[in-house]
Amino acid sequence: MLRIGIDVGGTFTDLVAVDPAGRTTLAKSASTPPDPSVGVLNGLAQLAEALGLDLAGLFAGTERIVHGTTVATNALLEHKGAKVGLLTTEGHRDIIEMREGLKDDRYNLRMPPPVQLVPRHRRLGVRERIRPDGRIEIPLDSASLDAAIAVLRAEQVEAVAICYLHAWRDATHERATAAAVAAALPGVYLSLSSEVFPQIKEFDRVSTTIVNAYVGPALSRYLKRLEARLREGGYGGPLLIIQSHGGVTPVDEAARIAAGGVLSGPAGGVAGSRYAARLLGTGDLIPFDMGGTSTDICLIVDGEPALASGRGVGGHRLALNSLDIASLGAGGGSIGRADAGGILHVGPESAGASPGPACYGRGGTRATVTDANLVLGYLDPARFLGGRATLDGAAAEAALDRLAGELGVSRIQAAEGIHRVVNTNMAEGIRLVSVRRGVDPRRFALLSFGGAAGLHVADVARQLDLSRVIVPRVASVLSAWGMLATDLRFEVSRTHIGDTGRLDGGAVKRMFDDMEAEGRARLSASYDGPVRIERTVEMRYGEQIFEIAVPLADIDWSVADPLPQIVERFHARHEALYTYALRSQDAVLVNARTAVIGVLPDLPQEPALAPRAPAAPVGERRIHIGGWLDVPVYALDRLAPGQAVAGPAIVESAMTTVLLRPGNTATATAQGWLDIMVAG
Repeated sequence: MLRIGIDVGGTFTDLVAVDPAGRTTLAKSASTPPDPSVGVLNGLAQLAEALGLDLAGLFAGTERIVHGTTVATNALLEHKGAKVGLLTTEGHRDIIEMREGLKDDRYNLRMPPPVQLVPRHRRLGVRERIRPDGRIEIPLDSASLDAAIAVLRAEQVEAVAICYLHAWRDATHERATAAAVAAALPGVYLSLSSEVFPQIKEFDRVSTTIVNAYVGPALSRYLKRLEARLREGGYGGPLLIIQSHGGVTPVDEAARIAAGGVLSGPAGGVAGSRYAARLLGTGDLIPFDMGGTSTDICLIVDGEPALASGRGVGGHRLALNSLDIASLGAGGGSIGRADAGGILHVGPESAGASPGPACYGRGGTRATVTDANLVLGYLDPARFLGGRATLDGAAAEAALDRLAGELGVSRIQAAEGIHRVVNTNMAEGIRLVSVRRGVDPRRFALLSFGGAAGLHVADVARQLDLSRVIVPRVASVLSAWGMLATDLRFEVSRTHIGDTGRLDGGAVKRMFDDMEAEGRARLSASYDGPVRIERTVEMRYGEQIFEIAVPLADIDWSVADPLPQIVERFHARHEALYTYALRSQDAVLVNARTAVIGVLPDLPQEPALAPRAPAAPVGERRIHIGGWLDVPVYALDRLAPGQAVAGPAIVESAMTTVLLRPGNTATATAQGWLDIMVAG
């Protein structure tokens, strides 16, 4: 039985099928932003064709489909989400405006306030009040609630966010409000803070709840439409959606906590990178995912990526746990432009899937990174996407000529400039997630994937003084492939504030047991296999403002009071992060988290290539690296295990092209991956 991974990007939809022996089949179709399910079905038809099947045969032989989508991401970034109303405690409707009393760039006096997802006239106060200890001070006032619902009905809202003060402690009023809204406004999407993010910090909670309501209807419609089309085609297995935290979840759960899918697509690449680290036997990798619209970067340290919370996406706070990914507006479709002073900039504006780069022949006229790579000779215009498409060289040259005229340089200089600027931008992005956090990137290998990465990764590595680059055979669809190496994951959190010296250790232990029971109950609705539990706490010293996450992997939970062990883990973690610990001070426990993980069968390793004679070049290409050179072109799938290819050279597969610069040497691994040593 096959497993299929699908990653819908801004320009292309990537698909990969893996059989029980680990053999992979790849497909890539143009994304269809108005209805991404069309691009998905087109890609599935291509995948079936590559396997010698029709679509019905493909579905009949598939055990599960894992999907990463940018629907929630795009709705948030492009401000194309639902019409949302907010119900909150009377007198607190402006928390979303006041934020935390700070701007993102606090010293920028001209920085405008962010555009709110819910305008003030749709933010309605309801008379009720629950105290932080759970005591009901003001019961939920039905007249006040009915009046607020009447306003929402008149506004014809599509979604309602419900966030009452201290609902993290007691959700009684939120649940009663949700029942009243559902009865009065049937079909409206409901987002409750006690379900989405039941933790303290009012701005984090209300912002996350609003984001969930804003993206929820669009994501729900898309997932239900896609699921229906798959069922109509004969697919009867599960459709799992990858979440921002790197795990997967069924469609119903993904639609309910839609904010958890805002970073769905990039999470697949990190999952694939984590699996690649295991296959390579190296724990320290920098995943470098360059697609058509953006480049996503993170760190894999000791085999595991970092999780983060409280990040901003499109200017809006999203406090759910997510993989710590930095996204840059740098991709194959990034547009080159000259500013008023004649300085070249590349991105973040992208040509996207439509019209796309000028060389796609769909009406694009502005020079992009892909156009520059074509003009420099790095791409074969006749064999784009394995020969499924051809590139229009004349259109790319015309676009570069227009830019060159604005810059006052030649066409080749403009193309070289685009290539160099985008590489510098991406190298700076890697510095942001490494050097600026006190991590030396030189001890890491760069894992190159995404359709556009192979032409840029060696130069990016050189700028960072990295000596090793890995290019998987599935590099062009690694995000889709990596989704198949993930597990079902349900996260449960609780706020339990107190100095650890005064807390009841038995109560803390029971809280974790209750969270585990809740997570297991949610998991059991769609899964009955082996389960793994991950527990963490967020703690700080008494005078601090922000907490740090502390993993509790090696705690002995059989003891009556686990708090001494938890406190010591906090001191050790604080010392590891900040070089000091204050063991004489009381530590404060703020939040507790439990991840209940349904362990899915591991992704089978790709079979080793059979020994064979070293492959000869399949041709020659004239490329520009400082000057014009005739370089050999090798087919990636023909290289023999252990064969070394010295740069300058081109290594091509059906869906990606790797540029080896002078001094670089690529060696084919047993699985047909490229292990590149980069010259300084």
